[in-house]
Amino acid sequence: MQVPIFLLVFAIYLITLGGNLTILLLICLDYHLHNPMYFFLGNLSVVDISCSTITLHRILLSFLTGEKTIPVTECMIQTYMFGSLAGHELFILTIMSYDRYVAVCKPLNYHMVMNRRTCGLMASFCWVLGFFQTISLVGILSTYECYTSIEIDHFFCDIVPIMKMTCSDTSVLETLFFYQGLFLITIAPFVLTFMPYVFIIAAIVKIHTNSGRRKAFYTCSSHLTVVVLLYTTLGSQYLTPKSISSSKKLFALFNTAIVPMLNPLIYSLKNKDVKESMKRKFPCFNLTR
Repeated sequence: MQVPIFLLVFAIYLITLGGNLTILLLICLDYHLHNPMYFFLGNLSVVDISCSTITLHRILLSFLTGEKTIPVTECMIQTYMFGSLAGHELFILTIMSYDRYVAVCKPLNYHMVMNRRTCGLMASFCWVLGFFQTISLVGILSTYECYTSIEIDHFFCDIVPIMKMTCSDTSVLETLFFYQGLFLITIAPFVLTFMPYVFIIAAIVKIHTNSGRRKAFYTCSSHLTVVVLLYTTLGSQYLTPKSISSSKKLFALFNTAIVPMLNPLIYSLKNKDVKESMKRKFPCFNLTR
């Protein structure tokens, strides 16, 4: 089964890489897409490319070379990078929900509120917070020296599978991981992401025309689809019972491979601006066919 699995994973990775690079290229080349929404979408594409590359490259290399070992230092780097990028993706989606709130609820002030400086500061804050929130976890994890096994029950290095292998006292790391994961990575982004949609829905209900309601909902549909998809897979990966570890790996594969592949497809297929941009920059490619 190694050959078909390799071809499947490789095809998913190529689609992910091609789709997200296309989004980035369109955002850079087309001035029609030089607005806050697509600036944050470009950040999301960078995260998707990085996350897929960091987690899937080891699978592809192991199938090609047959080598299934990973140095400890590289394992810790992979753990840190995956945790940082996963956190950053949640933070950037939170910022995008507020961008959609301003676009729907305060359209006349949109360009004044979401100006270039504000967007740059918000994106920078997401990157900094994403990379800092994992340092303490990986720092504690890297101090463990006693392990009951050298085989990681996962397809990439992550905090939970490594914690299961160690015979050291993990109480401090488990407590920190629980509270940081529960509040900083789960509850806070979840609440802050969906809170603007309460006001967005209230604003849409007040619109008197059906066409106006459809246009307002269409503005948020792509972002809302991506958010629901990501939180569903993350919840299935980390909140399911420990007894079904095989399902956790399946959800992890879906989260690190399928979700980054679907994100550019969702934004391109459901977004009129992106489709028009592709027609302008790539006339031979017509999405309406």
